[in-house]
Amino acid sequence: MLGYILRRILAIIPVMLIVAIFVFLLLRLTPGDPAAIIAGDMATPEQLERIREAMGLNKPLLTQFFTWMGSLLQGDLGTSLISGTPVTTMIGQRIFPTINMALLTIVIAVAIAVPMGVLAAWRHRSWVDYAVMSFSVMGFSVPVFVIGYLFILVFSISLGWLPVQGYASPTEKGFAEFLYRAILPSLTLATIYIALIARMTRASMLEVLGEDYIRTARAKGVKESRVLFRHALRNAAVPILTVIGTGFALLISGVVVTESVFNIPGIGRLTVDAILARDYPVIQAMILITSATYVVVNLIIDISYTVFDPRIRY
Repeated sequence: MLGYILRRILAIIPVMLIVAIFVFLLLRLTPGDPAAIIAGDMATPEQLERIREAMGLNKPLLTQFFTWMGSLLQGDLGTSLISGTPVTTMIGQRIFPTINMALLTIVIAVAIAVPMGVLAAWRHRSWVDYAVMSFSVMGFSVPVFVIGYLFILVFSISLGWLPVQGYASPTEKGFAEFLYRAILPSLTLATIYIALIARMTRASMLEVLGEDYIRTARAKGVKESRVLFRHALRNAAVPILTVIGTGFALLISGVVVTESVFNIPGIGRLTVDAILARDYPVIQAMILITSATYVVVNLIIDISYTVFDPRIRY
């Protein structure tokens, strides 16, 4: 097991190196002069030269790459071309709202979706099963921003229960205030993941419930709840864990719409602002962070397989 973990960690290195090369070439090999793209059409030759010198664009490509990689290995992601602030500082100020929202979203989605999927599989072809599948279809079909505005209309404007926008840090304002402001955007984000996880849970459970050991457990008089959640769900957990882990990685990197709707100062908003302003150091850093998130989450998922399914050994 330890050897497998070490091999997987070592395998991360070439993957991240390929991503780093892609991110580096993204700016340098795009058509046109990167300095002109950054500075705009009205820039003077002196301004263009200053940008080229500041970004090292007047040096050979190989020299630029090794200089950039050296800074990257030291934790230096560059400096924003717009604000002049180090990119690491900007990300540090924005990443915790996104992580907190993603964690709350996943907790809500798993707590609701897994029992829904188990219940749908247990009551296969009943009205419960059809209701869960109908909700899954709706969850996939309706855009996130439509769900967000609908929740705002109902829970904020009509009922007045929750605030329309804003974010409160759990460490500064307390968990109760954080939950009060975060529950609406988290429910909005959770809707699609509830649909996805419930659907996957149902499919996995249906496959497992037909196995011989499930019939044996029932024949021995084991309680139905124990059969479902101890025997069946544990053996159906591998594909469910994959969906949950992938969903968390998607949440970290793809909360742009929700953060814009609910005015949350997370990395989704930071990415949108950087793209609109052509702030390439920030865009490069966000691509690297997103890729690293996917790699780390996949590693954690692979390791967790052995916990839930004892048949898997590395």
